[in-house]
Amino acid sequence: MIKTLLGFIRKEFRQTLRDPRMRLLLFIAPCVQLTIFGVALSTEAKNIRLSVFGAPTDVSLQELHRKALASGWFIPAKVTSNDPYEQVKSGEADAVLVAPSEGLDKSLGRGEGRVQLLVNATNVTRGQSVERYFLSIVRSLYPQNPPVQFDVRVLYNPALRTALFLVPGVMSLLVCLITILLTSMSITKEKELGTFETLIAAPVKPEEVILGKTIPFVLLGMSNIPLIVGVAMALFGMPLRGSLLVLLLSSFVFVCCTVGIGLFISTIAKNQQQSMMGGFLYLFPSVLLSGLVFPIENMPWAMRIFSYINPLTYFIELLRNIMLKGGDARLIIFNLLILAAMATIAITASWQRFKTTLS
Repeated sequence: MIKTLLGFIRKEFRQTLRDPRMRLLLFIAPCVQLTIFGVALSTEAKNIRLSVFGAPTDVSLQELHRKALASGWFIPAKVTSNDPYEQVKSGEADAVLVAPSEGLDKSLGRGEGRVQLLVNATNVTRGQSVERYFLSIVRSLYPQNPPVQFDVRVLYNPALRTALFLVPGVMSLLVCLITILLTSMSITKEKELGTFETLIAAPVKPEEVILGKTIPFVLLGMSNIPLIVGVAMALFGMPLRGSLLVLLLSSFVFVCCTVGIGLFISTIAKNQQQSMMGGFLYLFPSVLLSGLVFPIENMPWAMRIFSYINPLTYFIELLRNIMLKGGDARLIIFNLLILAAMATIAITASWQRFKTTLS
């Protein structure tokens, strides 16, 4: 019995490890991922984009602004609007200091010194940190009896509910799981069952085959969108302040992109095991580097590149903007164009590899 068992063990090891791709997935990929995540991921809120709304001659306000930037927690926001609320809604600023109508200098002279602080709370971690950071900055400026007080206005998530921050990301993750994993195993399943040769011999064009492999998974992915949105609204109280049609359009472009990625994985893998491993190998860093939990702004620039070529990053931004903010037109168009470009690249690359496989 022991001899037979050892024979089976040796066979399984040889069968699994003889493929260089599988050895790469098992041994090299975990080391690379651990190195990347150890450097890139941090829960501390940094690089918070700060804008100031007040007169440039208001010395006290400008000093508070300079002290905030010097703290290392904040960076100056590049804004195009003169409306502080619009700056937050468009995503140009994470926080805005709004001086009193008479100016902070005069307000301090009367012993009041109240400053309004607008905070974007679609990211709960960063939203909770802003007021705490400013209180620390004021104490450093005025060690005894700080004269400056903040009227904090938390926008888009006043109760700072973590669910409203995480649910759009989880919705994106579920769509990814459904589309990428199912699609990545579509062609490899044909290879294992021996029906792939039938596809090659059939009198059909490569584009007809790839469309036949793509369209069903796009429809399956889209069929899950209303269900996921409905559950999010019913169980977690997720608002839908923007247009449902814009949300569906964004979802369609994202689903096309993830289906293209899954199809590309299936053209590389030789069997379903490799497809499954390849799908998870893509999904794990995609989720962690998307801003779902860990702020992208905290990552070093070298690591942010991976976030900026990640479709999940842009879809999460779209969902949070549409559902929580009501949808800023410029931000929606920008993210949709990037997703559309990624979808085109993924589908084109899959089609080219599929044609090569058929030939």
